[in-house]
Amino acid sequence: MLKPAEKIELRLRSVDRNIYQQALTEGVHPLLARILAGRLNQSSPSIAALIEPGLNQLAAPDSLADIKPAVERLKLAIQRGETLGLLTDYDVDGITSHVVIYRTLTELLGVPAEQLLSLIGHRIDDGYGVSDSLTNRILAADKLPSVIITADCGSSDEPRIARLKAAGIDVLVTDHHTLPKSGPPASAYAVINPTRTDCNYPDKTLAGCGVAWLLMSALRNSMVQEGLLPSSTPKLSYLLPFVALGTVADCVSLGSSAINRALVRAGLQLMNASNEACWQAFRQLMGKRQEAFTASTLGFQLGPRINASSRMADPYEALQYLLAKYPETAAQHLELLDSDNQQRRTVEKEMVQAALQGAEEQVAAGMQSLVAYLEEGHSGVQGIVASRLVEKHGRPTVVLTPASDTKHLVASARSVPGISIHAALQRVDDMNPGMLVRFGGHQAAAGLTLWRERLVDFQQAFERAIVLQLGERKLAPYLLTDGELEPNLVSLEAFNLLKKLEPYGREFEAPLFEGVFHLAGIRAVGADPIHLQLDLTLANDTNLIKAIWFRALPQAGADFPFQEGDQVRLAYRLEENVFRGRTSLQLMISYAELVT
Repeated sequence: MLKPAEKIELRLRSVDRNIYQQALTEGVHPLLARILAGRLNQSSPSIAALIEPGLNQLAAPDSLADIKPAVERLKLAIQRGETLGLLTDYDVDGITSHVVIYRTLTELLGVPAEQLLSLIGHRIDDGYGVSDSLTNRILAADKLPSVIITADCGSSDEPRIARLKAAGIDVLVTDHHTLPKSGPPASAYAVINPTRTDCNYPDKTLAGCGVAWLLMSALRNSMVQEGLLPSSTPKLSYLLPFVALGTVADCVSLGSSAINRALVRAGLQLMNASNEACWQAFRQLMGKRQEAFTASTLGFQLGPRINASSRMADPYEALQYLLAKYPETAAQHLELLDSDNQQRRTVEKEMVQAALQGAEEQVAAGMQSLVAYLEEGHSGVQGIVASRLVEKHGRPTVVLTPASDTKHLVASARSVPGISIHAALQRVDDMNPGMLVRFGGHQAAAGLTLWRERLVDFQQAFERAIVLQLGERKLAPYLLTDGELEPNLVSLEAFNLLKKLEPYGREFEAPLFEGVFHLAGIRAVGADPIHLQLDLTLANDTNLIKAIWFRALPQAGADFPFQEGDQVRLAYRLEENVFRGRTSLQLMISYAELVT
């Protein structure tokens, strides 16, 4: 009999008793109080701000460092009719930032579309950010922009920004990634990044699209105040669905940030009420599965399809989908994104299988980090493969593939809670000058370029940097759970109650429970039948509970890990299943093991 998965420890979340009692005092249901107390601490936003996030919790953009010179430069450019370049990252955060900036300029501020240049780099051909190859193309073009606005990139790109400045281009950086030790890029005209040490904006966890939205909001407000726009000019709240999408997909904090929660909550409400072409097309693609947009929909359904565009092909397909004016046009673009996503899944599966053997050898050797080099790997899928290895082995992971420059390797890195991947790479760079060609990112995720000949050196240096952060701790795969539910709470009523705490996301994860069930039925499902559908019962109860366990089998046709009659311990989430108009409870299984 096969093991259902590598042995994973189920750890009970610690509960802050003060927060639990405070929540009860404020009238919060005991189950919700328990969830909140397992995620929050005394420095977290207020319980009311988390349960009922509103746009009134947003701080004014004026406290962002460099916001005023950026606004003044953009006003001057608009009045003069200058050409503006929009240089954004190619992932969901970058693409949604592009949409926010483009639509603000064209729809509200009267900038003709022909005065805007879209400058999105190609993930494979250019790499991340203001890269050398993208800079070369910009400077070689017949028409140079006089101003370039970056979004979700630029903080670590001083050498390229200096070249653009020398060509007479003012670069306005908007970003949220951790700044290098040298500080903001000196050659930029303005650097709007809440992680700046001299920035007074109260939230350092905004996504790139959130920063871009704040800049565009400040620009609109300033132009209205100076009479350059009528006071009736709409505010930018109608673009919040794109901010919500980018915020969720980029996995920024939804626990320590009342502002991110407010942006996502408001964006989802508007998205669900909107008939914009892109949202209509997605509803049509999903069919009966699409009841309403939630944070989970954005993170696990729509976000991956948009990301697949840049991973496998051309990022402009995703941009055209989000900017489409008509549902038919949006549907055509979305169909191509969906096809790219199917291809991405196939490539991902092959790369994960190739990476696992080396990763398991590193785990067996006692390594606290994983470094996987895939000679035949696709650089567009590195980040997903790294995430899969993190899920399986619970260690910070770097996945490398060959770069377009044969002397280089490119990589994506993903971390685990409590370990900063950016800090680890900074230490590697500090202790080994010249090993890394470039790197950037934040605590949970990063990208880097490495000299190919330094691969072995890098693996050793990265391990040392991770061990330094760990101290005496040792890493292993685990899942944090919210404990067992009373039998009466394994119900649709409890599921609907938990929806009141949405949106869930990073640092405010969806509730995960554990418990022992009797297995009354089991069968493989799916086009590639590696998923298992289970019929379960609780002790002393004959009512069947349906459950689904995705990617439960290593391959189609593999032996089932359990059989009818077994007792199984599950880590699961409460979900609803709508079939033929009937709504029922379904458990979404994250982990299962036999009770002996």
